[in-house]
Amino acid sequence: MLSALQNIFKIHDLRRKILITLGLIAVYRLGSFIPIPGINAQELARFFDSIAKSQGGTILSIMNMFSGGSLEKLTIFALGIMPYISSSIIIQLLTAVIPALEKISKEGRAGHQKINQYTRYATVALALVQSFFIALWLEHPGKLLEGLNIVINPGWAFRIITVITLTTGTIFIMWVGEQIQERGIGQGISLVIAAGIISRIPVALQQLIGWTTQRTNQTRYLTLAFMAALLAGVIFAVILVTQAQRKIPVQYARRVVGRKIYGGQSTYIPLKVDTAGVIAIIFAQSIIMFPATIAAFIPNAAFQRFAGSMVRGSIFYTIIYAALIIFFCYFYTAITFNPQDISDNLKKYGGFIPGIRPGTPTTEFLDFVVTRITLFGAVFIAIIAIFPDFIMARFKVPYLIASFFGGTGILIVVGVMLDTIKQIESQLSMRHYEGFIKSGRIHGRR
Repeated sequence: MLSALQNIFKIHDLRRKILITLGLIAVYRLGSFIPIPGINAQELARFFDSIAKSQGGTILSIMNMFSGGSLEKLTIFALGIMPYISSSIIIQLLTAVIPALEKISKEGRAGHQKINQYTRYATVALALVQSFFIALWLEHPGKLLEGLNIVINPGWAFRIITVITLTTGTIFIMWVGEQIQERGIGQGISLVIAAGIISRIPVALQQLIGWTTQRTNQTRYLTLAFMAALLAGVIFAVILVTQAQRKIPVQYARRVVGRKIYGGQSTYIPLKVDTAGVIAIIFAQSIIMFPATIAAFIPNAAFQRFAGSMVRGSIFYTIIYAALIIFFCYFYTAITFNPQDISDNLKKYGGFIPGIRPGTPTTEFLDFVVTRITLFGAVFIAIIAIFPDFIMARFKVPYLIASFFGGTGILIVVGVMLDTIKQIESQLSMRHYEGFIKSGRIHGRR
């Protein structure tokens, strides 16, 4: 490990990329401490504490996690990268159902650039809408706390400043992610998200220290040791499933073109066990937490009772949450993986799966295999997603501590770290340096 770290800084290009990446992440984290003007920080903290205690988690908590805690402080990066994530998912889904966008996506590099440009436009539009509603919400936080005055001077001046500030902050974060992608190392947007999640570790440790002081010495040390072992086991399991693939062997027939012979080689199609991953959890969280979020602002008794049945940790909540995750795992896999296209491409270039006839039988076989392996991946993702609720109920710890034992955060951090290590490994291998992994190799995410 130490020798690999030394080798990294021996290579000029790799050293420069890592320093650029760290510098851009430092700039992003610095902006997470600059508040927008006109906000009463103490009143805002009271509001978020009341939401966390009364509802146990809302859509705002998801946005707060992705922004690295910037939302609860209302900084210039309060929206975080969530508008870009939402726009990317929307454009990706529209590409699968709109023929014009699908045609553009198949135009190679030029088509990819057009899709990225559409995603940027959608990000700006979504950020404008979200920031405007956040400004209205700040002025009228609802009936959750009587006499709560978050905005010092409400009015259109505050709304315009808030919209401009938050939208500009989101655009800047998007630019930082693209610069990391082009000039640094790792996937830019993913690294920005992971940096925000990792930045919550000191706060979680502070809460953990306060939680342990309430227990006896013997119980405290045993519980901490068990939780540390449990965390290591969860990380190990997430790595295994994230890297898991089903390799479908493919054989290419020989073709004679002039005096040359092409084909004849064997390869494989890597089918990921966890194709959807964190996307399924984001979809499911957005839907299941929507009633709790609306209930914080609408004083309707019937709606409050319905939202009360969707409290985090209840049996009804857990069943619905797990079912939504499994559904979205299959939905996202169906959107992103098309067995018909793969079968047509294999037939076009003279490839075939041994024992399977080309054409419709190949399509049916690929669909059957993907359906089988997606079930395992979906069930695992559902277990990881509800695991923080189990930790909260069993050990009575705050949700921020429990969130590092599963859910969206652990999947993002583990996936981003694997991708970054994979890119560093490839850079070291190209220059004949020894990397972090002695044997085997790391598979990148889709």
